[in-house]
Amino acid sequence: MIYGYNSPMDRQYMDYGKKEEPTLGIKEVGIAMAMGIGARNIPEITSKIRAGAGNLEIQFMGAGRGSQQGETPGMFGKYHRQALRELSKANEINLTTHASVGIPGLAGQDQQGNFSDEQRKMALDEVNRAIEFAADTALGGSVVIHTGEFQRPISEEPWAEEGKKFRGFEEEPENAVIRVVNKKTGQVLTQIRKNEKVSRPKWLRNENEEYINYDGEVVPRGERVPEFDKEEGTFKVEEKGWDSFIDEAKEMTDEKRKELGDDFNEERHTVTPEEAFLKATTEGQARIAKGWALNYSEGLNREFERLKQLKERKKILQENLKTASEDEKWKIREMLKEIEQGRGRQEPGIKDLEQSIKARREMVTGQLQQAQDQERLGENVISAKKFALERSAGGYALSGMKAMEETKKKKLEKPLFITMENIFPESYGGHPKELKKLVLDSRRKMATMLMEKGRSESEAEKLAETHIKATLDTGHLNLWRKYFKGNDKEFKKWILDQTEDLAKSKIIGNVHLVDNFGYQDEHLAPGQGTTPVKEMIKILKKHGYKGAYTVECGSSATTDVSYFHGMMKTWEYLGSPVYSFGAARDGLPPMQWQNIQSSYFGKTYPPSFVFGAYSPSNEWTLWSGVPME
Repeated sequence: MIYGYNSPMDRQYMDYGKKEEPTLGIKEVGIAMAMGIGARNIPEITSKIRAGAGNLEIQFMGAGRGSQQGETPGMFGKYHRQALRELSKANEINLTTHASVGIPGLAGQDQQGNFSDEQRKMALDEVNRAIEFAADTALGGSVVIHTGEFQRPISEEPWAEEGKKFRGFEEEPENAVIRVVNKKTGQVLTQIRKNEKVSRPKWLRNENEEYINYDGEVVPRGERVPEFDKEEGTFKVEEKGWDSFIDEAKEMTDEKRKELGDDFNEERHTVTPEEAFLKATTEGQARIAKGWALNYSEGLNREFERLKQLKERKKILQENLKTASEDEKWKIREMLKEIEQGRGRQEPGIKDLEQSIKARREMVTGQLQQAQDQERLGENVISAKKFALERSAGGYALSGMKAMEETKKKKLEKPLFITMENIFPESYGGHPKELKKLVLDSRRKMATMLMEKGRSESEAEKLAETHIKATLDTGHLNLWRKYFKGNDKEFKKWILDQTEDLAKSKIIGNVHLVDNFGYQDEHLAPGQGTTPVKEMIKILKKHGYKGAYTVECGSSATTDVSYFHGMMKTWEYLGSPVYSFGAARDGLPPMQWQNIQSSYFGKTYPPSFVFGAYSPSNEWTLWSGVPME
């Protein structure tokens, strides 16, 4: 036979090989059940248990009101929940839960990029109903929540090393788009592109680069004045780029540090370049508005004084009119008419002055309002990243509190805990360092909440660690391959180093075993793509991880005979033996996976061709339709 294809019953050609210890045993590996897609009811879930799944993760695809394609926890009533609870106990398997996949983190960002309390409330409600479902069915364990707090330029993050290690696209370090929001409303104020140039005043400085006024006195940043060009007879304006706002952000941060002293918080109070950009813009707009207000109010005092004089004179003439003779009355009426209507632009009357004052009043008050609005806006400017992370930490802390309360209220056998999943690279939370930060910040927030309720610091910290953890998704981590600036060997080292860092930090409470080729989240079974899943598992075990491992092999539902084929591929990849074919006999080794599934003459791949007596009838063809000969 070509390429050594032979019968598995031919002992002369059997590959005895060395037996390798399985990376995970069959009972250690679970399968994800996407409700509405991978499974639709209790019997379908039961079938996966009977097929050999060691654990099950019930995943909800819907949010809000459930549907046949997007089921939600609310579609499973008391009897369903009791059935799942009894199934898991009778079959000695663990259940984990996945909150709606439609939740993009807990910052409350909507599809337009704005942050709203309504969106955040909806997400928190979805998490709460998943936690309650887990309490009723799994009796504890992990409740997975997708991260993806907001979209951010990849190259702008510290771990990207200014685009040298990671970048979203080739020109991203120069052309990145960064959002700034209003911290009072959560609305996006502007999207700043780094390569944009803007015009700003050229500020008057001394030889030490300190701001000075026209008398040469050093003044704070808020009182700086632009240089005056005597030749042009106007103030100087210059074009500025992103680097100038990096410098301005440092100036603003230094001012804030001096102002707050020991209360200065490095993360919260450090001014970012995008904040400096918009603050400078609002300052400029406020200055313009104030300038116009001054311009419109010029001479306004004189008009008010003149109007007052005319009205007083009018009053005197009207009194004189009562006692005047007929000849005098005519003269007084002419004088009153002149006071009312004026003598042209040089000597305006009451009517002209009142109209002028009204117009000026509207313009001045409008410009002053605009100036105040711009100043207020400048005070509320905050980078989208800062704003979102503060809300995210608070949201996950609330979810951790809910998990703690359900654990206590229902006297669960094991604690319930939320696990934030590293989502796609394009959104915050996708990078392992971001995932770690989200977990640690949320734990601190929850501990603070508990201490405010009277818990001791050590007790609060322990409870936060118990109820807030992370889900490591191997496939999502492999998606960084498309943004990595290095070769495959370097990327593999990076992915294993990141896994080791997360494992050492003891924040992982759940693991999704998924594979892909580093481009899209195709949900291949482990071992079918380029993700070093086996090595990642070994690292996790080395550092003592004993939680759930769940296979998400969604592609098998369409590319294999069945969804469960992805599970069998995983067992083969992780080195599990084939128990159903019996133990070794007659000196032969136990059967292997390649002798059973999708095999050709004991091999997992088809032969190049078959000829002669080995060929079946002419009507028999390969699944691809290609003739055998």
